[in-house]
Amino acid sequence: MTVTAKGKQKRVYRWYATPWEILRQLPGLAGFLRAEMTVDQLQQTAGAKSDTQAAMEMREAKRKLFARFQHKRSA
Repeated sequence: MTVTAKGKQKRVYRWYATPWEILRQLPGLAGFLRAEMTVDQLQQTAGAKSDTQAAMEMREAKRKLFARFQHKRSA
């Protein structure tokens, strides 16, 4: 945390990373995975889509989910 000239606290990050980038830096990562899962399989899954493509799919899934809530409320 740093303090700005106006006295506000601001959080400063040393670097930005996705959850996968942070996870794969854990020492002994393989020990945290299920027996049937490997680090290579996770890497392949993570690289299957671009970040933008995954975000677009997530946004569409949320839109569909929330549309169902609106439909149930009006029925």
